[in-house]
Amino acid sequence: MLAAEKSNTSILAKIESSLDSIRPYLKADGGDVEVVELTADNVLKVKLLGACECCPMSLTTMRAGIQETIKRDIPGITGVVAVS
Repeated sequence: MLAAEKSNTSILAKIESSLDSIRPYLKADGGDVEVVELTADNVLKVKLLGACECCPMSLTTMRAGIQETIKRDIPGITGVVAVS
């Protein structure tokens, strides 16, 4: 395994762990989040699932919940964006 691949795998494991800390709140409302991609410039792309897909509060969930948690736990992440 190349060093870059190992580093990326390590970052993705940290991301999943961070997301696991907020998943119970998302699941309590019938939603969830999945990692789609971590770009070369460390922008995390995620997809909101279930009730989170069409919730009017999804933007707040992304900014105040998901993005804040990820950037706090993994400082190297430069941004978090939702994709459909």
